[in-house]
Amino acid sequence: MRIRPDASRRARLGFAALALAAPAQLPSPALAQDAPHLSVEGPAVVLANVSFSLTLRTEDGENARYSVRSAGGRELASGELPIRTETSVDGLRAGRGDLPLTVRIDSDQGSASETVAAPQFPGWISLLPPLIAIALALIFRHVVVSLFFGIWLGGFFIAGLDPLAGLGRSVDTFIVPSLADADNASILIFSALLSAMVGVISRSGGTRGIVEAVRPLATTPRRAQLATFFAGVGIFFDDYANTLIVGNTFRPITDKLKVSREKLAYLVDSTAAPVVTIAFVSTWVGFEISLIRDGLRIAAEQTPDPALASALAAASPFTVFLSSIPFLFYPILALLMVALVIFTQRDFGPMHGAEVRARTGGGVFRPGSQLMVNSEETGLDAPEGIPLRWYNAAIPVFTVVVVVLLGLYFDGRSAAGPASLWDTFGAADPFKAILWGSLAGCLVAIALATTQRILSLSQALDGWLAGIRAMTMGFVILTLAWSLGEVTSQLATAQYLTQILDGNLAPELVPVLTFATAAVVSFCTGTSWATMSILLPLVVPLIVALGGASGFETGAGGELLVSSISAVLAGSIFGDHCSPISDTTVLSSMASACDHMDHVRTQLPYALIVAAVAMLFGHIGTSYGLPPWVAYVLGVGVLLAAMRFVGRPVPARA
Repeated sequence: MRIRPDASRRARLGFAALALAAPAQLPSPALAQDAPHLSVEGPAVVLANVSFSLTLRTEDGENARYSVRSAGGRELASGELPIRTETSVDGLRAGRGDLPLTVRIDSDQGSASETVAAPQFPGWISLLPPLIAIALALIFRHVVVSLFFGIWLGGFFIAGLDPLAGLGRSVDTFIVPSLADADNASILIFSALLSAMVGVISRSGGTRGIVEAVRPLATTPRRAQLATFFAGVGIFFDDYANTLIVGNTFRPITDKLKVSREKLAYLVDSTAAPVVTIAFVSTWVGFEISLIRDGLRIAAEQTPDPALASALAAASPFTVFLSSIPFLFYPILALLMVALVIFTQRDFGPMHGAEVRARTGGGVFRPGSQLMVNSEETGLDAPEGIPLRWYNAAIPVFTVVVVVLLGLYFDGRSAAGPASLWDTFGAADPFKAILWGSLAGCLVAIALATTQRILSLSQALDGWLAGIRAMTMGFVILTLAWSLGEVTSQLATAQYLTQILDGNLAPELVPVLTFATAAVVSFCTGTSWATMSILLPLVVPLIVALGGASGFETGAGGELLVSSISAVLAGSIFGDHCSPISDTTVLSSMASACDHMDHVRTQLPYALIVAAVAMLFGHIGTSYGLPPWVAYVLGVGVLLAAMRFVGRPVPARA
């Protein structure tokens, strides 16, 4: 999952503030008419001894000061309060018995106070909704029920352990806001439009035309998988567009050659975010650079070394990003692992069983699967006798790619002005671009079908609607995944995990422990961008304070600093890649028409072995002097040995 890097969106995902969650407040006593106005917003839930925030707002008052006190009168925070504005009081911690809090302001016009109360629980409570939902989904494979149970559990805690009120909170506090969010709505509409385009293409014979055109080249399962891999690497500019275009385009080809839907979903998922993360020009690069810039700025302000502070403040965040790419061990090794799986035609774990089932005539998906797209009963098959022309599929897909790229360029140019290409792409709003691209693809697909008299306008619109209907289950699961992500935001899951995993470390261990922390946080929250946003401003000053940036000011050091930055990015991708509640994982299942939990279960062993190799040779090895290229050679060697000695051959034919 990813988010736009604006402040309000970040706050909704739970870093910097629980402050936007609805507070439980008690009215203050009546005050004099000239008393200053005060309103306070606080967290929906307070975790014992875990940092949280309050937002104070005042509209009048002169020389105002605020104070926050516990129920026992202990002062938790105080400071100056700007007039007619709001102040975020961060870093508050409340132990057992400290609630309710009293917030008071004093000014030349008098005093005002508000009492803030909220349910309080131990920090580990915040882990239960995502972990239980994920465990239930893995065990019972009923992902909708499992996700909703996790959402209800979050509502149960927020409602003060009232089960019926928790059911209401599940809908009004989590599900409805997730649907109302502009970015989430953009993803749903983009997915619907792209699926609608596929519906028109299928009805007009374009999909079968692609299959027939590629048949002479993709004559074997290996070649079909290789074509899917190259397409995934080629669409490097956006992970959402990558996932949906590649999965929908190549599914008929891999089905024809009896490649399991689970394998297709793995190929799609493993060439989406990993590629976009390391691309110079993508919808991610601007966000990543902005976080690196913030981390360097904070570190420069905190370090006592003037020379180092000056070097950190003057450093180009884009140059630091480029320097971090060789240390992005998980994304790069994940791509290499896909190539090894394809060339060796070996698999292990649940994936081997899925591939054997598909190749031996047992079906490309498991009997009884809950397909994210019901490709068997969508009514999208082309009528008999119509011409099967490959360009009726290729042109709309090419249109989507071109319009998205142009949209990113022109939208970024209007936002950033004259700038480098990567700065232009980084400043663009990717949600606008993918909407423009998917709409253009729909219009082109309909125009091709009707102008060639393959379909009437009514038949084309029927195919358009059938494509949207086919995605219904995917839309439900995607919405529930977002809602569960909002649960983790309001329960401060990320803050709790970050706090318990923090501590005094040897600088050489910071990269690997950072990777592990980012992986856990992104797995439990289902979002890579929010994880990056939480950890990068913490990790960069930490590694600088521990001496990991020694030599950075002279250009003769700083490898641990760069490696730690890479560890945040890579760990966020790993957790998001594996998490059943990640939207990119859900979209991969949707695009591949695969049972979502079957995709998660079959992909997880591959992701885990790649992560283990990345941690051992990459983040640990390079921290102790191993050159990155040697780490990759050793890593690929271990992965190849795993495929040779653990993996088992998959039959080429039934």
